[in-house]
Amino acid sequence: MTTSTRAPRTDEPASALLSTLAAQGATGALSTESGIVYLATGHVVHVESAVTPDLGDLLTHSGALAPDGWWEAIDQAGRRCRVGRQLVDSGQLPVGALELCHLGALFDAAYFVLDHDGPALRFRPGAAHWLGAVRAVPVDTVLRESRRRRELLHRIWPEPAVDRAPLVRVPGPDADDLPARRGRTLAQVDGVRTAAQIATALACRTFHTLVELRRLAAAGLVAPVAPLVPAPAPTPAPAPVSAEPGPPPRPTAPDEPDTALLRRLLHALEAL
Repeated sequence: MTTSTRAPRTDEPASALLSTLAAQGATGALSTESGIVYLATGHVVHVESAVTPDLGDLLTHSGALAPDGWWEAIDQAGRRCRVGRQLVDSGQLPVGALELCHLGALFDAAYFVLDHDGPALRFRPGAAHWLGAVRAVPVDTVLRESRRRRELLHRIWPEPAVDRAPLVRVPGPDADDLPARRGRTLAQVDGVRTAAQIATALACRTFHTLVELRRLAAAGLVAPVAPLVPAPAPTPAPAPVSAEPGPPPRPTAPDEPDTALLRRLLHALEAL
């Protein structure tokens, strides 16, 4: 097994560095501005991003796993990076259900981590995620799927702000005739939640939620919340004008030097 130790260049896109690390068979964690990609022997084993629900949220909100079971697995196997194996060995989750949910979370997070293919921040050789190995995915597959998702969402609605910003409902005549999934998604739009928070509330994959939200945006039913523009500073009121000429303004005296400090500096210079 080969582990890369070179630091990534700050101007190197994350996708290019991932391909290099895959060719080297590297193990470690590659960080970008939106999350972290974990590699084992050149394959992607996990991706996490604060923009998407994590695996625990998906499992517990969907009812596939009790919250107590999730935290118990973390307590028992998190330090050994075997949380996924603990869930299966304890009988709380079938291996197929774990792999399916894990792959969904991995590709959802990778879409945001590789969004716009920004520069990589750093690579930590040997770093491992506490979840442990569930199913490894080739780097090329992750890059290709992220690219496919970006192109599909762009065709539906070309404004990517829908993916990250809080969303607000826009009244429209067609809001009552929506398909069931789109209607449930629209019902979660409250001016505060983002796409990831809506996906968590629905116990739904983030990408599926993004598809419905972009369709709603294309229909003119949702829009990103406009950022607040700070109010301009108030202009100070002009000084009142007196009928009689007043005295000229008093000149400001310069600060007097600290003679004691100057004396100590002089003595120190003489000593040197």
